[in-house]
Amino acid sequence: MLNQEISLFMRVGLSFVEKCAILIIYTKLKEKALSKYTKLTLLSLLAIFILWFFGRNLDWEEVLQSIKRADLFYLVLSVAVICLGYWLRAKRWQVLLSPITKTSMKELFATTTVGFAAVFFVGRMGEIVRPMWLPMRDRRVRPSAALVTLGVERILDFASLICFFGLNLVWFTPPAGKEEEFAYVKSIGWVIFFAIFLSIVLLLVYSKVSEHVIVAFQKFSDTIFIRGRAKQIVLSLLKQLAASLEILDSKKQSFLAIFWTVALWFSIAIPTWLVLKAFSLPLSFVDALFIMGFAAFSSVIPTPGGAAGAFHTATAGSLVFLGIGREEAAAVAIVMHLVYFAPAVFFGFYYFLHGDLSWANFKQMLSLSQETKDEKSESDQVILDSKFSVTD
Repeated sequence: MLNQEISLFMRVGLSFVEKCAILIIYTKLKEKALSKYTKLTLLSLLAIFILWFFGRNLDWEEVLQSIKRADLFYLVLSVAVICLGYWLRAKRWQVLLSPITKTSMKELFATTTVGFAAVFFVGRMGEIVRPMWLPMRDRRVRPSAALVTLGVERILDFASLICFFGLNLVWFTPPAGKEEEFAYVKSIGWVIFFAIFLSIVLLLVYSKVSEHVIVAFQKFSDTIFIRGRAKQIVLSLLKQLAASLEILDSKKQSFLAIFWTVALWFSIAIPTWLVLKAFSLPLSFVDALFIMGFAAFSSVIPTPGGAAGAFHTATAGSLVFLGIGREEAAAVAIVMHLVYFAPAVFFGFYYFLHGDLSWANFKQMLSLSQETKDEKSESDQVILDSKFSVTD
């Protein structure tokens, strides 16, 4: 079954036949055990495929003119805030690691930018670079600790994104003359908030009884027809979730993690709004949250280039939905993609060239992410394959 994020993304921008083609290709990529190079090649082809559909009927001269008219001041300011966002992400990582070991903010920032640069170039396979490279720069950090905190980050980011999106739906102002047509939107927003609240309650309960749940699952899984690989996947997820929740056991730790997560997502929402300002679009900060939500959900299709194609289609589609012309929406999507990812690529290259990571080590890390299913270290066991991540 495809998850809710795919359903949301697939409503935007493409015809029914085109959507079916993308879904078939994407599902096959997710289900088949392909080599990392084959996956990277096919995902790159998928990105090209979506980009082709994204731009096939556009007047590119008009798109370029829209980009040239963009206010450079707002664009520079948006890039500066995005750079602050990487520092905030590094700060949150330091908070999550603090119960386990002390860490250096300098090394955390370097590792964060290198990790996101890797994700940009090779897609989700690059996620393994962050937790594997940090111990190379800071010997106090073990790979298992970095991997567990990565799971906590995914939980926090996913919950925050859903909350922002739900808040946007509650505040959503329907286009003029379509009030009745969009009367259900606020209701959906409140349903999302209720679902998040219920999920938090369930996570708190699970954090207290996770050991019993895991033992019970191991004991009764065969009787409910969960065997073999499916059993190992569920078991690994349960253990990863339990290990992640242990880090947020203290109230102070939880508060700091949530505080830095909210600050982090504002550091993404504000540049989104600034890009809209750069193009002088008649859209509010609430509209920026709406667009940011679609842009973030597009990452469910893990194409290289920062969800290239999927990002552009989803972002432009959300802008068209809000009444912006197709060419101008495409121009905004292209510039917004650069604002989001160009700083990480710049910093990533700098630290890559001045750090401890060689190309051979980088390829070895990618091999580890594909071939190693479970990483064991004392009592922690986490699954490394990105297709079982919280955001997928």
